[in-house]
Amino acid sequence: MPKAETPPLPNSTVVALAYDGLCLFEFGVVAEVFGLARPEITRPDWYSFKIAAVDPLPLRAQGGLLRIEADGGLELLETAGTILVPGWRGVTGDVPDALCAALQAAAARGARVLSICSGLVVLAEAGLLTGRRATTHWRYLDAVRQRFPWLTLDPNVLYVDEGPVLTSAGSAAGIDLCLHLVRRDFGAEIANLVARRLVVAPHRDGGQAQFIDRPIPNRAGTLFAALFERVQEDLTAEWPIDRLASLAGMSRRTFLRRFQAATGQTPADWLLGLRLQTVRDLLETSDLSVEDVAARAGFGSAATLRHHFRHKLDMTPQAYRQRFTRAAPATAKTLPRREDRSIVGHRNKMS
Repeated sequence: MPKAETPPLPNSTVVALAYDGLCLFEFGVVAEVFGLARPEITRPDWYSFKIAAVDPLPLRAQGGLLRIEADGGLELLETAGTILVPGWRGVTGDVPDALCAALQAAAARGARVLSICSGLVVLAEAGLLTGRRATTHWRYLDAVRQRFPWLTLDPNVLYVDEGPVLTSAGSAAGIDLCLHLVRRDFGAEIANLVARRLVVAPHRDGGQAQFIDRPIPNRAGTLFAALFERVQEDLTAEWPIDRLASLAGMSRRTFLRRFQAATGQTPADWLLGLRLQTVRDLLETSDLSVEDVAARAGFGSAATLRHHFRHKLDMTPQAYRQRFTRAAPATAKTLPRREDRSIVGHRNKMS
C-alpha cells in the first residue's frame, strides 16, 4: 500500500548566508537545490529561498569577480526554518559575534542549520556543535582541530546529520547534504526529481569516505550494463559469482578483476548495496512490513535485513523509516537519540 505524502514542512523558508569573499561553488549548490522554481514539484510547502548578508553591502564573491545582492541582513534568520552556511573565509577566519548570536537564537527556536565545507567554523564558533559529531573537508581537519580541540570530527564521511545541525565535507559533498535534506523533508521520489535535474546521483550516504570512493567509470556502464539491469530486475534471486561471470561472458577470474576495476567494489558488496538501497526506497515510499521489505529486496528474512542494515547504517530499519517520515523538528537544546542522529554507513557506489 502506498504511503501517504510526507506531512507539510513546518517552516519552508531557507536562508543562505552571503558574506564578503563568498565561496561561489558552495553558494551555487545551495541556490540550485533550494532557490530555483521547480514546476514539476507541486508541493505548496516547497522551499522559499532568501539571501542574508552577513557583512555590509556590497559583497564580493571569492576572487572579487562578482558582486552579490541580498534580500536582507541577519534579521532574516529570525523567520528561517533552515539556515545554510555555504563555506567561510577560510578555517581561520573570524566569525562576527552578531552572526553567532543570530544563529544561536535561530537554533534555540527550532531552525535547522547546515554548513558546507569550511562553513563548519561558523557553527563551531556559535556553539552549535557542542556534543555533536561533525565533518568538514579533509584538508582542513588539522586546522579545525587546532582551532576547536573539543570538536568531535569524523574525517571519513561526506556529511553528518545530527538532527537540527548538519555538516558536510568538501564542496561537492554539499550537493549530497542538500539532497539528503530534500529527501528527509519530502521523501525519495522528490529528492530523485531534484537530483535528476542536477544530473547527479540521487542518494550518496553520509558515511561514504571523502576521498576513497569514486563514481563508476563510463566504460563500466557499457561493459556491465546488461548485467546490472538483469540483477536489478530480480533481487530475490541467488547471484553467485559464477552466474554473474557467465552472464557477463567472462571467466570467473576475469570477471572479478574487471568488476573491481570498473566499480571499486566486489560483486558481493555491490549486490548488498543495491539491496540496501531498495530497502531504503521501500521503507520511505511504502507501508510494507520489514518482513515484506526483506523479501522484496532479496534478503530472505527480516533478521538478515536488520543485521546488514544496522551494520551498514548504524540504525534499525524502523528507526530509518521513522526518521524519513519526518517528526517535529528538534531544537538545538535537545539531541536526538544516537540511532537517529546520523546516517553513517557505506552507500552503493553504483548509485
